[in-house]
Amino acid sequence: MRRAAPLFLAALSLAVPSAAAMANPTAAQTKAMKAEIAAAVADPKRDKDKARDQYRRPAETLTFFQVAPDMKVGEYAPGGEWYSRLLGLYLGGKGQLVGLYFNPAAGPFSENAQRGIRDGAAKYPADVSAASGLPADKFRAYTLDAVPAGEKGTFDRILVMRMMHNLLRWNIADSEIKAMRDLLKPDGMIGIEQHRAKPDAPYSYTDGSKGYLREADVIRFMEFNGFTFVGKSEANANPKDPANWEGGVWTLPPSLRGAKDEDKARLQAIGETDRMTLLFRKRP
Repeated sequence: MRRAAPLFLAALSLAVPSAAAMANPTAAQTKAMKAEIAAAVADPKRDKDKARDQYRRPAETLTFFQVAPDMKVGEYAPGGEWYSRLLGLYLGGKGQLVGLYFNPAAGPFSENAQRGIRDGAAKYPADVSAASGLPADKFRAYTLDAVPAGEKGTFDRILVMRMMHNLLRWNIADSEIKAMRDLLKPDGMIGIEQHRAKPDAPYSYTDGSKGYLREADVIRFMEFNGFTFVGKSEANANPKDPANWEGGVWTLPPSLRGAKDEDKARLQAIGETDRMTLLFRKRP
């Protein structure tokens, strides 16, 4: 088996699409990518995270975002690092995962919060290393005000997962998205997953304070900021979510904020929020 391993790895490297070949992936390339994503999703190291796969649909989401295993990928605002742990397994062998954190000086962050953002970036490589079993030097992280100049134009993908509402309500969406745009290669893409409001929801409900945004508004915003809309997926759709909760997205799992004991079973049965899944390409 040991003698066969180099031949197997060589064959695998030919089968899996390269970052350069993923602008318009063929059916064969997509099939190979799906197989590698599925292997990462099924990895036993993710056992504690798998309970949310039914809501977050990571295999379908990463496939739609066309994230190949040899790409350089930034995850914006990693937060609890749920996706980071998966991306570390998927990209750690041939690609590169970079945590991209808020510009601490851009938003309404206290001194303690700014320090927390910088501390989060500093410990990110060690966190992903511990989850993936790979060396910490395989991973990097920067706050958006401290990205080395040499990093600009080097990212294949940047993922913004359930974070656009915060950028809008903090009035930092333009500056943060433009900073991410600078990091992308000429054909690089941003994948956005975001809690989705109803198309006719009023602005008072879709200003970011409730977590829900209108899909059309997000598309227009990204187009205004230098991106071409590539397409959408319903991988993270949840038609059972009425998207009109007084307490916003945090009413549903996993937060169940303010839920009475007698309501928790009903909310759990609904599941997590209805979400849009959108892909945008950097416009020349």
